[in-house]
Amino acid sequence: MVSSRKGKSQGEGEIAVRMDAISKRFGEIVANDGINLTVYRGEVHALVGENGAGKTTLMNILYGLVKPDAGTITVDDMRLPVERGFLGTDYGLGMIHQHFMLVKRFTVLENIILGFEPSRGGFLDLRAAVRKVEDIMQRYGIEVPLDRRVEELSVGEEQRVEILKALYRNSRIIIMDEPTAVLTPQEIKKLFETIRMLVDSSHTIIFITHKLEEVMEIADRVTVLRRGRVVRTRRIDEVDPEELAIMMVGKKIEAPRRSKHAVSMESLLSLHDVSLRSSRDIVLLSSIDFEVRKGEIFGICGVEGNGQDELFDVAIGLQKPSSGRILFRGKDITHLSTAKRRALGIAYIPPDRVTMGIVAGMSVKENMLLGRQREPGLSGTFFLKEDAITNLTQRLLKTFGINPPLPDAEIGTLSGGNQQKVIVARELSREPSLLIASQPARGLDIMATRLIHDSLVKHAEAGGGVLLISADLSEIVELSDRIGVMYKGRILSILERKEADEEKLGLLMLGFAQ
Repeated sequence: MVSSRKGKSQGEGEIAVRMDAISKRFGEIVANDGINLTVYRGEVHALVGENGAGKTTLMNILYGLVKPDAGTITVDDMRLPVERGFLGTDYGLGMIHQHFMLVKRFTVLENIILGFEPSRGGFLDLRAAVRKVEDIMQRYGIEVPLDRRVEELSVGEEQRVEILKALYRNSRIIIMDEPTAVLTPQEIKKLFETIRMLVDSSHTIIFITHKLEEVMEIADRVTVLRRGRVVRTRRIDEVDPEELAIMMVGKKIEAPRRSKHAVSMESLLSLHDVSLRSSRDIVLLSSIDFEVRKGEIFGICGVEGNGQDELFDVAIGLQKPSSGRILFRGKDITHLSTAKRRALGIAYIPPDRVTMGIVAGMSVKENMLLGRQREPGLSGTFFLKEDAITNLTQRLLKTFGINPPLPDAEIGTLSGGNQQKVIVARELSREPSLLIASQPARGLDIMATRLIHDSLVKHAEAGGGVLLISADLSEIVELSDRIGVMYKGRILSILERKEADEEKLGLLMLGFAQ
């Protein structure tokens, strides 16, 4: 694929950002090791690399959230005071984080102007704020209802609010960290249209992503980081996705291949007319019906906020449905606790690894033991079997390529990708009959994603079942045997793998039934 912006900015012109010899350590971990980065005004500059390569740390340093140990930063010919610290907004920098920084109960307008409220005569001048925001929306074709509460918006609309926040603060250089992670194809297309309009208006975009096809479509130049160092910076018309992937990980990566094994008709998990209402009687799930069969990967996709999290909670026992039944191997588990479901052979990968998957203050070894502390091979009559636990942890660290491979390291010091691999290793090492995996590869690099995808495929091919909940349509299409599309708390459609493509799924996710 050739970039649609080829020739717009080929790395020549005025320098917007220059970072020289940037270094940063966190204890024994070197996040940035003498990084040099030059970004030109009016370009989309992609920043790619594996988890732990140093991308987000480098951008946090540029934005002023993290102080470097060494190095200098120049923005629009102005040397930034990195020694004493600074705020990126004071120098025309804006940053849109992967997890949006919005106050859900505030309106769109309140979120946009928060901290930068205009005043007149000592009082808040809302009319001036509305005029400025409406002018920005008209200029860049960004439409969001200003009086709506953020909690009522779609994920794509929330992202547009973040972009408006940056433009309202007069940001000339906007850093976008994994901006397409939870968007539908249609929303990604809209985002790219906005980015092109911004660049045509002399804004500069730094675009962090793991999706190489997006790099090829939207970027003018790309810088590849590996292990805290710059591997290379190239014009986008000089590279292809395979070459970028090799630069990122140091070798060619093969996509997981599904064997032509027949999916059994034996049902592992089945939901029958399952509904869930909130404490305020709001419908969260409505008449959910599907089953996961032995040897099958059953995918669930949908725009975030359409019931996927609630479906995960109900499936693993964190919430009890208001009505309906849940069966596992024919046994009614509707009212069983999560622990009892795990004892029957159900494992899970939660959508939020930090709050649900790990205990950040504990060691890697201790996190590997979570939920397994009563297993005979790991626990004696009165004490845990430390040697057995250490041996298990070392084996899993090696098998899943978890870095650093230190059982006693605090898991909170690991990158997000390595934390996720700890969770996957722990759950699959139990050899469960059914794995319920929600967003298993969100925000992960190519190598970590491939490892996790391979693990899910091997589990299914060995006769296990997988309920895969993901907002990543390429992941859903690549791995699933059947796909259920969620919209407003219900299953809008179930498609066979051969019937599904990303465009069709994206339309269904937006509520356009076919």
